[in-house]
Amino acid sequence: MAAPQISPSILSADFARLADDVAAISGAADWVHVDVMDNHFVPNLTLGLPVVQALLKHSALPLDCHLMIEDPDRWAPQYAEAGAGSVTIHAEAAKAPIRTLRAIRAAGARAGLGINPATPVEPYEDLLGEIDMLLLMTVEPGFGGQKFLDVVLPKVRRARQMIKGRDLNVWLQVDGGVSAETIERCAEAGADVFVAGSAVYGADDPADAVRRLRAQAERAAPAG
Repeated sequence: MAAPQISPSILSADFARLADDVAAISGAADWVHVDVMDNHFVPNLTLGLPVVQALLKHSALPLDCHLMIEDPDRWAPQYAEAGAGSVTIHAEAAKAPIRTLRAIRAAGARAGLGINPATPVEPYEDLLGEIDMLLLMTVEPGFGGQKFLDVVLPKVRRARQMIKGRDLNVWLQVDGGVSAETIERCAEAGADVFVAGSAVYGADDPADAVRRLRAQAERAAPAG
Protein backbone atom coordinates (compact mmCIF):
# COMPACT_ATOMS: atom_id res chain seq x y z
CA MET A 1 0.00 0.00 0.00
CA ALA A 2 1.05 3.56 -0.66
CA ALA A 3 1.22 6.13 2.12
CA PRO A 4 -2.19 7.77 2.59
CA GLN A 5 -2.96 10.61 0.18
CA ILE A 6 -5.70 13.22 0.45
CA SER A 7 -7.47 14.52 -2.66
CA PRO A 8 -9.93 17.28 -1.69
CA SER A 9 -12.92 17.56 -4.00
CA ILE A 10 -13.63 21.02 -5.38
CA LEU A 11 -17.24 19.92 -5.85
CA SER A 12 -17.61 21.33 -2.33
CA ALA A 13 -15.56 24.47 -3.03
CA ASP A 14 -16.87 27.88 -4.09
CA PHE A 15 -17.07 27.67 -7.89
CA ALA A 16 -16.69 31.46 -8.09
CA ARG A 17 -13.38 31.26 -6.20
CA LEU A 18 -11.89 27.99 -7.46
CA ALA A 19 -8.31 29.23 -7.79
CA ASP A 20 -8.38 30.62 -4.24
CA ASP A 21 -9.96 27.47 -2.82
CA VAL A 22 -7.34 25.30 -4.54
CA ALA A 23 -4.58 27.54 -3.18
CA ALA A 24 -6.03 27.10 0.31
CA ILE A 25 -5.12 23.38 0.30
CA SER A 26 -1.92 23.52 -1.75
CA GLY A 27 0.43 23.16 1.20
CA ALA A 28 -1.43 20.23 2.72
CA ALA A 29 -3.14 18.05 0.10
CA ASP A 30 -1.64 15.68 -2.48
CA TRP A 31 -4.15 16.23 -5.28
CA VAL A 32 -7.07 18.39 -6.32
CA HIS A 33 -10.04 16.13 -7.08
CA VAL A 34 -12.09 17.50 -9.98
CA ASP A 35 -15.57 16.00 -10.43
CA VAL A 36 -16.61 16.26 -14.07
CA MET A 37 -20.35 15.56 -14.44
CA ASP A 38 -22.43 15.77 -17.62
CA ASN A 39 -26.04 15.47 -16.34
CA HIS A 40 -26.35 12.20 -18.29
CA PHE A 41 -24.25 9.56 -16.55
CA VAL A 42 -25.10 11.28 -13.26
CA PRO A 43 -27.97 13.69 -12.50
CA ASN A 44 -25.79 16.75 -12.03
CA LEU A 45 -23.86 19.17 -14.22
CA THR A 46 -20.59 20.58 -12.93
CA LEU A 47 -17.63 21.58 -15.06
CA GLY A 48 -15.59 20.34 -17.98
CA LEU A 49 -12.37 20.59 -19.92
CA PRO A 50 -12.17 24.43 -20.20
CA VAL A 51 -12.34 24.81 -16.41
CA VAL A 52 -9.71 22.08 -15.95
CA GLN A 53 -7.44 23.84 -18.46
CA ALA A 54 -7.87 27.10 -16.55
CA LEU A 55 -7.24 25.46 -13.17
CA LEU A 56 -4.04 23.83 -14.42
CA LYS A 57 -2.55 27.30 -14.85
CA HIS A 58 -3.21 28.18 -11.23
CA SER A 59 -2.86 24.94 -9.26
CA ALA A 60 0.38 23.98 -7.54
CA LEU A 61 -1.11 20.51 -7.04
CA PRO A 62 -1.76 17.91 -9.75
CA LEU A 63 -5.38 17.52 -10.83
CA ASP A 64 -7.18 14.23 -10.15
CA CYS A 65 -9.96 14.33 -12.77
CA HIS A 66 -12.90 12.02 -12.09
CA LEU A 67 -15.05 11.74 -15.20
CA MET A 68 -18.65 10.92 -14.36
CA ILE A 69 -19.73 11.26 -17.96
CA GLU A 70 -21.47 9.18 -20.60
CA ASP A 71 -18.72 9.02 -23.24
CA PRO A 72 -15.37 8.81 -21.42
CA ASP A 73 -13.77 7.01 -24.36
CA ARG A 74 -14.09 10.22 -26.36
CA TRP A 75 -13.19 12.75 -23.70
CA ALA A 76 -10.77 11.16 -21.21
CA PRO A 77 -7.60 11.36 -23.34
CA GLN A 78 -8.17 15.11 -23.78
CA TYR A 79 -8.01 15.66 -20.02
CA ALA A 80 -4.71 13.78 -19.92
CA GLU A 81 -3.39 15.74 -22.89
CA ALA A 82 -4.37 18.99 -21.17
CA GLY A 83 -2.07 18.11 -18.27
CA ALA A 84 -4.21 16.37 -15.64
CA GLY A 85 -2.10 14.19 -13.36
CA SER A 86 -4.73 11.47 -13.09
CA VAL A 87 -7.83 10.72 -15.15
CA THR A 88 -10.47 8.25 -13.92
CA ILE A 89 -13.18 6.79 -16.14
CA HIS A 90 -16.17 4.79 -14.95
CA ALA A 91 -16.45 1.08 -15.71
CA GLU A 92 -20.20 1.50 -16.16
CA ALA A 93 -19.75 4.15 -18.89
CA ALA A 94 -16.69 3.09 -20.87
CA LYS A 95 -17.32 1.04 -24.00
CA ALA A 96 -13.64 0.42 -24.75
CA PRO A 97 -12.00 0.71 -21.33
CA ILE A 98 -8.65 -0.87 -22.16
CA ARG A 99 -8.11 1.35 -25.19
CA THR A 100 -9.14 4.44 -23.22
CA LEU A 101 -7.01 3.61 -20.18
CA ARG A 102 -4.00 3.06 -22.43
CA ALA A 103 -4.66 6.37 -24.18
CA ILE A 104 -4.72 8.16 -20.80
CA ARG A 105 -1.38 6.64 -19.88
CA ALA A 106 0.08 7.37 -23.31
CA ALA A 107 -0.81 11.05 -22.81
CA GLY A 108 1.21 11.09 -19.59
CA ALA A 109 -1.45 10.80 -16.87
CA ARG A 110 -2.20 8.12 -14.33
CA ALA A 111 -5.17 6.01 -15.44
CA GLY A 112 -8.01 5.30 -13.02
CA LEU A 113 -11.06 3.06 -13.17
CA GLY A 114 -14.12 4.05 -11.14
CA ILE A 115 -16.80 1.66 -9.88
CA ASN A 116 -20.21 2.59 -8.44
CA PRO A 117 -21.43 1.21 -5.08
CA ALA A 118 -23.62 -1.54 -6.58
CA THR A 119 -21.08 -2.62 -9.21
CA PRO A 120 -19.00 -5.66 -8.23
CA VAL A 121 -15.24 -5.24 -8.47
CA GLU A 122 -14.34 -8.84 -9.36
CA PRO A 123 -15.22 -8.62 -13.10
CA TYR A 124 -12.53 -5.95 -13.47
CA GLU A 125 -9.69 -7.89 -11.87
CA ASP A 126 -8.09 -8.57 -15.25
CA LEU A 127 -7.94 -4.82 -15.91
CA LEU A 128 -5.83 -4.08 -12.84
CA GLY A 129 -2.66 -4.21 -14.90
CA GLU A 130 -4.05 -1.46 -17.13
CA ILE A 131 -4.65 1.04 -14.34
CA ASP A 132 -2.75 3.08 -11.77
CA MET A 133 -5.73 3.63 -9.47
CA LEU A 134 -9.00 1.88 -8.67
CA LEU A 135 -11.74 4.21 -7.40
CA LEU A 136 -14.55 2.72 -5.35
CA MET A 137 -17.47 5.08 -4.90
CA THR A 138 -18.71 5.14 -1.31
CA VAL A 139 -21.85 7.11 -2.26
CA GLU A 140 -23.97 7.07 -5.40
CA PRO A 141 -22.17 9.48 -7.74
CA GLY A 142 -23.68 12.82 -8.60
CA PHE A 143 -23.76 15.03 -5.53
CA GLY A 144 -21.48 16.09 -2.69
CA GLY A 145 -22.39 15.91 0.97
CA GLN A 146 -23.95 12.44 0.90
CA LYS A 147 -23.88 9.90 3.72
CA PHE A 148 -21.10 7.33 3.53
CA LEU A 149 -22.22 3.84 2.47
CA ASP A 150 -20.71 1.28 4.85
CA VAL A 151 -21.93 -1.47 2.51
CA VAL A 152 -18.95 -0.69 0.24
CA LEU A 153 -16.29 -1.44 2.89
CA PRO A 154 -16.22 -5.22 2.24
CA LYS A 155 -15.64 -4.40 -1.44
CA VAL A 156 -12.72 -2.16 -0.47
CA ARG A 157 -11.20 -5.10 1.44
CA ARG A 158 -11.71 -7.46 -1.49
CA ALA A 159 -10.19 -4.95 -3.90
CA ARG A 160 -7.13 -4.57 -1.69
CA GLN A 161 -6.66 -8.34 -1.63
CA MET A 162 -7.04 -8.50 -5.43
CA ILE A 163 -4.33 -5.85 -5.86
CA LYS A 164 -2.01 -7.58 -3.40
CA GLY A 165 -2.66 -10.93 -5.05
CA ARG A 166 -1.45 -9.62 -8.39
CA ASP A 167 1.56 -7.81 -6.87
CA LEU A 168 0.63 -4.49 -8.46
CA ASN A 169 1.27 -0.91 -7.37
CA VAL A 170 -2.33 0.22 -7.87
CA TRP A 171 -3.68 2.94 -5.60
CA LEU A 172 -7.10 2.29 -4.05
CA GLN A 173 -9.21 5.43 -3.82
CA VAL A 174 -12.50 5.97 -2.00
CA ASP A 175 -14.82 8.85 -2.83
CA GLY A 176 -18.01 9.90 -1.06
CA GLY A 177 -18.82 10.74 2.53
CA VAL A 178 -15.16 10.55 3.59
CA SER A 179 -14.78 12.50 6.81
CA ALA A 180 -13.25 12.37 10.29
CA GLU A 181 -15.99 9.87 11.18
CA THR A 182 -15.34 7.47 8.26
CA ILE A 183 -11.77 7.81 7.01
CA GLU A 184 -10.30 5.38 9.55
CA ARG A 185 -12.71 2.63 8.49
CA CYS A 186 -11.68 3.21 4.87
CA ALA A 187 -7.98 3.09 5.71
CA GLU A 188 -8.39 -0.07 7.80
CA ALA A 189 -10.16 -1.71 4.83
CA GLY A 190 -7.20 -0.94 2.57
CA ALA A 191 -7.87 2.39 0.84
CA ASP A 192 -4.85 4.65 0.45
CA VAL A 193 -6.22 7.65 -1.49
CA PHE A 194 -9.10 9.57 0.07
CA VAL A 195 -11.39 12.05 -1.67
CA ALA A 196 -12.93 14.48 0.82
CA GLY A 197 -15.15 17.38 -0.18
CA SER A 198 -17.45 18.69 2.54
CA ALA A 199 -15.05 17.53 5.27
CA VAL A 200 -12.37 19.84 3.82
CA TYR A 201 -14.22 22.79 2.33
CA GLY A 202 -16.85 22.84 5.05
CA ALA A 203 -14.11 23.43 7.63
CA ASP A 204 -12.96 26.85 8.81
CA ASP A 205 -9.39 25.92 7.83
CA PRO A 206 -9.34 23.56 4.83
CA ALA A 207 -5.59 22.91 5.03
CA ASP A 208 -5.83 21.95 8.69
CA ALA A 209 -8.77 19.65 7.87
CA VAL A 210 -6.58 17.90 5.27
CA ARG A 211 -3.76 17.44 7.78
CA ARG A 212 -6.12 16.01 10.37
CA LEU A 213 -7.65 13.56 7.88
CA ARG A 214 -4.17 12.43 6.80
CA ALA A 215 -3.14 11.82 10.41
CA GLN A 216 -6.25 9.72 10.99
CA ALA A 217 -5.63 7.66 7.84
CA GLU A 218 -2.00 7.10 8.79
CA ARG A 219 -2.99 5.86 12.24
CA ALA A 220 -5.56 3.44 10.86
CA ALA A 221 -3.64 2.12 7.83
CA PRO A 222 -2.69 -1.56 8.10
CA ALA A 223 1.02 -2.30 8.45
CA GLY A 224 2.82 -3.50 5.33
